[in-house]
Amino acid sequence: MKSIRSRTLLLTISTIVVTMAVATVLGVALIMRIGNASAEQTLTLLCEVGEKSMDSYFGSVEQSVGLVSSFASADLDTLAATNMQALAHHVDRVRDIFEKTAERTNGVLTYYYRIDPAFSASEKGFWYTALGEEGFTEHEVTDISRYDTTDTSQLVWFTVPKATGEPIWLPPYVTDNLDVRVISYNVPVYWEERFVGVVGIELDYAMLAEQADRIRLYDSGYAYVSDAEGNLIYHPMIDVTAMDEADRPKAPDALKGDARSVRYRFDGVEKQAAWMELENGMRLIVVAPVSEINSGWQRLVIMYAAVSILLLIVFSANTLRMTGVITEPLRELTEVAKRVDEGDYDVELTYRGTDEVGVLTHTFDQLVRHLKVYISDLNSLAYADALTSVRNKGAYEIHIRELQTRLEDPEAHVEFAAGVFDCDNLKAVNDQYGHDKGDIYVKTACRLICSVFKHSAVFRTGGDEFTAILQGEDYLNREELTRRFAEESAAICESAGNLWEQVRVSMGVTAYDPQEDVSAIDVVRRADKLMYEDKRSRKVARGM
Repeated sequence: MKSIRSRTLLLTISTIVVTMAVATVLGVALIMRIGNASAEQTLTLLCEVGEKSMDSYFGSVEQSVGLVSSFASADLDTLAATNMQALAHHVDRVRDIFEKTAERTNGVLTYYYRIDPAFSASEKGFWYTALGEEGFTEHEVTDISRYDTTDTSQLVWFTVPKATGEPIWLPPYVTDNLDVRVISYNVPVYWEERFVGVVGIELDYAMLAEQADRIRLYDSGYAYVSDAEGNLIYHPMIDVTAMDEADRPKAPDALKGDARSVRYRFDGVEKQAAWMELENGMRLIVVAPVSEINSGWQRLVIMYAAVSILLLIVFSANTLRMTGVITEPLRELTEVAKRVDEGDYDVELTYRGTDEVGVLTHTFDQLVRHLKVYISDLNSLAYADALTSVRNKGAYEIHIRELQTRLEDPEAHVEFAAGVFDCDNLKAVNDQYGHDKGDIYVKTACRLICSVFKHSAVFRTGGDEFTAILQGEDYLNREELTRRFAEESAAICESAGNLWEQVRVSMGVTAYDPQEDVSAIDVVRRADKLMYEDKRSRKVARGM
């Protein structure tokens, strides 16, 4: 006959065993779900960061070529129909604008403005290359008249935009005469509905590879680029440039659907991938082996199981005393795990015991904190400028979209101004004293902008360009702050002993006018125009 103590002990231990088994299964299931969801989220977030970085770069190229093409179209309006000899002067003016624009655009290998032989038999345009250390030099232009410009398989950088009539990114190709693989962006130029020619920039293929190679995850994760049909454009493990187009492998079929995060098997290895479409039509794909993704939560599961077994042994010896101690922490742990699984990382486990449950609780808490810090670091990397620590162009674009949403609210009364700033002489500082001194120049200018417009959001939107969105107190005092900025800039220049310690900044500030501005970006454009007028007047004042 069993004693009450024995029966109670047996019943209690049985209950504990069943409870611990259920808790372990639930914990492992939750950890697996959290681990898989976290891996998918990490891949997607890393892909988004890479996509924003590459789109920012490609966007700067589009902006540069668009600026030149807009200038060319506007300048063509000054030509009289009977005065076509002025075309050469038009080409020279476009050349001057393009030179300044190309030098401020990273990775440019060539830039050109080519005139259609059908528009002018005498004026061909120009073509500049940067193959050596001396910078851009003029290259002999291709005789387009020798080609059939209606055949898009020839001179693709010219014939494709002529045929489509639209700006276009072309996939990698080997540029004529130079035997260099490039990616190009080309914009057709029209005058009075006549096709005049093409403005374009060719980027070194190596720049695309460099952008993709920056994206790394786990031990053997990597990123590659394909077109919309899955044809590989760049792959860190495959030299696609050395292969014929028919022999190049394609991205797995699983990546051709609409799902942005997929699992697939390639060469016997199961992989997890996330992809984003870039603004130029390409696809950025981030890949990592599933075995590496699972290794983190698998170690946690093993540790969880080991701790559970240890707790079961301890509970068997201290059944009645430990029941209440363990039940509450496990319940809290389960609830917190569910919240984390739902995406809420602002959780805290209150149990601070020093026993095995406490170790488990602390480990899980640390895991959540590390995950939260990691996600925060990725967000900071995506939206903070590495040199000046102010917000970058990606953050600026988000800010403008949010501001535009407020402007579109009929019940919202929005008052703001935009300030656009451009550092003068930065190229001279870089060329004469080195880029480290140029960085000092940019950071000094940034500190001055932030100190004067201290209540405003300041963004670094280019290498030497900043944009401030003035609201509240800064908006009301914008005229006084503008004068103060000019005075403090002059004071710094007067006291500085070296050129890179000075702050010579062109500035344009204008307020939102609902009668004139359709969107928030219109205000920035007007401020940008005022900045360039200020830059020109400053050059005239200096006798340049």
